[in-house]
Amino acid sequence: MALTRSEREQFLAEPHVAALAVDGGAGRAPLSVPIWYQYQPGGDIWIMTGLGSRKQQLIDAAGRFSLLVDTVEPTLKYVSVEGPVLDTAPATLELLRELSARYLPAEKVEGYVDHAWKNYGEQVIIHMRPERWLTADLGSV
Repeated sequence: MALTRSEREQFLAEPHVAALAVDGGAGRAPLSVPIWYQYQPGGDIWIMTGLGSRKQQLIDAAGRFSLLVDTVEPTLKYVSVEGPVLDTAPATLELLRELSARYLPAEKVEGYVDHAWKNYGEQVIIHMRPERWLTADLGSV
């Protein structure tokens, strides 16, 4: 059974690890990788990735990407969302901290942020407007 708008937005707002997919270019399958993301119901989605990474290059070329988040406990439930890129901007220490706090225990955030900021190179934030949704909650059947 499909989720309601409110249910799908609430599910997407939870800190699931997403599978990002984007056109892989000529002669290649779509790039599909796990990624952290940020989303508030009714808003846009943003991700952080390395400046000049293959992921960023493919997203720039395609102008859009999709995310799939799911859970199998207690039953299979998923939200898949696809849409256009709105903006790409340099990452900030504050946004790295926000994203890290979404996924890591509080006591690990500062250590991870310090390590990532010093060691992972320049990062960018890519904003996407959710345009197409696919959802299901197989536990409600």
